Amino acid sequence: MKPTHEPDPRPAERTDEEWQSKLSPSQYDVLRCHGTEARGTSPLNKEKREGVYRCAGCGQPLFSSDTKFESGTGWPSFWAPMANAVGTTTDSSHFMVRTEVHCKACGGHLGHVFDDGPNPTGERYCMNGVALQFDAKEPSPSR
Repeated sequence: MKPTHEPDPRPAERTDEEWQSKLSPSQYDVLRCHGTEARGTSPLNKEKREGVYRCAGCGQPLFSSDTKFESGTGWPSFWAPMANAVGTTTDSSHFMVRTEVHCKACGGHLGHVFDDGPNPTGERYCMNGVALQFDAKEPSPSR
């Protein structure tokens, strides 16, 4: 049986030491230190199955595979998040102004959103794959 990934009931209460012990070094760098994984390195770039993309920090459902698209950027991209799953802040690091996307449940940094995506939203949620975990939809039983 596949394990379920329910959102962590107390993610915001974790200490920095607890985050470091829960996450891999690359997950910690991205989710807690606002890092960015190297372009084209995420196996999620090639993920085509139906399912749900969750926060790797707390398990919060963030994106449906129905909204994933190939952006050609080298990071998993989506045209919309699930309702009330993410928040945004202004990021003025690296001598530019961008809109940062974070998990609403734990505050983990996920990536950035840009206004050059496809219809129906015109948005491109460019996410760090290491900040996500993918849960494939179970195939329907054959009759």
